[in-house]
Amino acid sequence: MTERLDLLKIAQEEQNGDLFKLLDSTFKRSAVQPRGISDAVIWEGGNQHGGVKPVAHALTDMFALNGTLMALDVLGLPFLGVPMMAQYRHDTRLASLDWFGKLDYTAIKWSTAGDFMVNEGGKKVVVRGKSANAPLRTAAGVYCNVRPYGTVTSVRFMPGLPYSQDSKQFNVSRETGVIHSEMNTPGVRMAYAVRLFLKMVHETGQIGRVATKPTQAQEDAVNAGIVRWLLQGTKFELKRRYSVDAYAEHKANVDAIVALLPKDFKAGMENWGGEIHEHISDTNFGLLLHDMINQRKAIVYATDLDGDRLTDLMADAPDVLRSWGQMVLDHVKAGAQMSKVWKEMGFTMTNGKDMTSVMYRMEGQPIFEQTLGSADAMLLRLLDGDETVGGEKQPYDPRIHFVLINEAYKAANPGNTELANWLDAQLATFDNIYGAKRPRYLDGYAKLKEAIKPWGSK
Repeated sequence: MTERLDLLKIAQEEQNGDLFKLLDSTFKRSAVQPRGISDAVIWEGGNQHGGVKPVAHALTDMFALNGTLMALDVLGLPFLGVPMMAQYRHDTRLASLDWFGKLDYTAIKWSTAGDFMVNEGGKKVVVRGKSANAPLRTAAGVYCNVRPYGTVTSVRFMPGLPYSQDSKQFNVSRETGVIHSEMNTPGVRMAYAVRLFLKMVHETGQIGRVATKPTQAQEDAVNAGIVRWLLQGTKFELKRRYSVDAYAEHKANVDAIVALLPKDFKAGMENWGGEIHEHISDTNFGLLLHDMINQRKAIVYATDLDGDRLTDLMADAPDVLRSWGQMVLDHVKAGAQMSKVWKEMGFTMTNGKDMTSVMYRMEGQPIFEQTLGSADAMLLRLLDGDETVGGEKQPYDPRIHFVLINEAYKAANPGNTELANWLDAQLATFDNIYGAKRPRYLDGYAKLKEAIKPWGSK
């Protein structure tokens, strides 16, 4: 059997040791440096067989870190690793967020607990930057997040959390395009998000729904104005429209952002077309359910705040619909299981855990993102000596790591059928090992190491 990582030791060092020192002695420092940076700590590993382009992994905390290292060790794919563990990024004042954000590679970032406690001069404090999601998105130049699920795709502009209600305080900077609000919303990135939304509507032929709130939020008024400005000179049909043209109403502020965009920003858009429906964001929650039930393909554009609510609904609604369906089947004494009927009717949504999330950025390849829920508590149970708590809890399921790696490496290496087929085969092997009864985490790791030959090995 090939040598294994000491995953338990890594977990112990994270809690009561020097995790950076351990990882720095485990992985090789890479010569790769991010754009404009010369002192970044980037680790590398894996096999370069077949000219596979590596994926950059943010090495954060708990099982997000441990599961990532385990999966990378099992698969042996070439990777770049950026140390973003809570204590390290706190001590270095979030420098690693810039390193990660400026790497021109397809990347994977885990969203973990927001209140991770770290040591600062002998006392415990909340880690600088908390979960690091907001500062990372700013540092990485992220402008939106795309989440396809079933027949519905959410395009969520980010970063920007409205709402500024005070019109006297509201303005758009003529120098930066930043929209004044509590979050200082970047208007230029907003324009890129709207353009991507329209591009997806054009390319897929799906209905495009604009879910903003221009009547109540100043940022959304600018957002809706950018939509209308981009629609000018295209072949899109505005099937449903707000009573007021937000571009005409907020022309000065929208034009301040437009002036900062590349001169060829709308190049080619004269040939784009499709159906666009303008809705108030609240209304779109109900429309989303109708789109789901009718299996109507739709792409929804929303702001950061409302987009977050929409994706929560996309994740939670299928369980509600199945439960309601089972109640109806039981009432009419059909003797059928809704879970089976659901699949027979062509519905693919499960419970949101398989919903992919891809963040697009101004420069560089997309960042694949996933949330790990209660993974922190799970790792603490492992450190306590019984991850199942006497059989009450299920062992950790690391499948999401293998799924996300599957998607990210395919995206980073388009057209590489050898890699794509290999990735699918390893996921099938994983499912075979974890299918009947989920093994304990360390036992599962050992079984995966026995069953999977790392990429490029003979």
